Parts: sequence; C-alpha cells; structure tokens
Amino acid sequence: MVTLLELMRPAFEWVDALPSSIALRESLNGYVYLLTAHVVSMGLVAGIISYWDLRLAGVALRWVPVSRVKSGLFPWLYAGVTINAATGFVMLYAQPMRYFPNFWFWFKMGMLIILACNAAYFHFNIEKTVDQWERDPVAPLKARVAGYVSLAFWAGVIVTGRMTAYSGLVPQWWSDLGLG
Repeated sequence: MVTLLELMRPAFEWVDALPSSIALRESLNGYVYLLTAHVVSMGLVAGIISYWDLRLAGVALRWVPVSRVKSGLFPWLYAGVTINAATGFVMLYAQPMRYFPNFWFWFKMGMLIILACNAAYFHFNIEKTVDQWERDPVAPLKARVAGYVSLAFWAGVIVTGRMTAYSGLVPQWWSDLGLG
C-alpha cells in the first residue's frame, strides 16, 4: 500500500535538487536567520493567541470586550503569522529532505491543519454571535472550547516544532514506514 507521504517524496526530492534550495541550504547564515525570524515570530503569534484564547476561556482580560481585544491584537497577529508562515515555508524549501522523513514535522503540520479548522469554525460560526456576549466576563461554552482547543494545539505546535531537531526520537511505527 502506497502512503500519501510516499506519493509526495518525488516533489520533496525535486525541490531539494533546485539550485536555489541548495544555495539556501549551503548559505553560511541564511538558514540561521530564517530560523531566528521563525522562532521570534512564533513567540509573537503564541503570545497574542494566548491572550486571545485566555480571553475566550474567561481566564484573562475578563473586563475587556472581545472586540477590543481582537482589534488591538490581531493586526500584530496577522503580521506575526505572515512572517512565521513565510519563514517556515522558506526553511522547508531550503531543506525539504530534512523535513520529509521527520515525524515531528508532519505531526506539527497536522496540528496546524486542526488549528486552521478550529479558527475557521470560530470565525464562521461562533464569532457571528460575539455582539451578544462580548462584554460577558466568560464567553459561551463553544467559544471557551475553541479557546482551549487553540491553546492546547498551539502548545503542541511549539513543542513539535522544537522536536523537529530530534528526528531520531520517533515512534517505532514511524521508523517502520521507511521514509528516511
């Protein structure tokens, strides 16, 4: 049985052989600067998301209306996410075959998909009713659950992002797939 990852391998190998990918990979400081920008922007994103999620959960900023928290923080969040996504993409572009077999990289990508779904669900469903509860110290259950899910998965993204450096620390079943 062919897995989705096995089907993706040729694309990763193709990018790995591109002259621009090789140049980034072999650059003396390029990857280091990318990684630094990625980590700093992740700190910005994690801090803002934490404030937002803790407000939704009714744990922090209870006296501040939800719309005020959003309008004050989200422009910074959008900037942080843009920088973080761009640097992450370029890091992947620079070393695709380092990330392809990495369990932690794929685990992180899976959690980012879940986070995107959680954010979309919040935006298209829960946020439509925010004018009814934005001044309440504790948001409705659906909003609190979305906040807790976000907090948990963002913590997971940070941990798995850090774990990508330890590609040998993987479950046995992952090693048995023979992706490396």
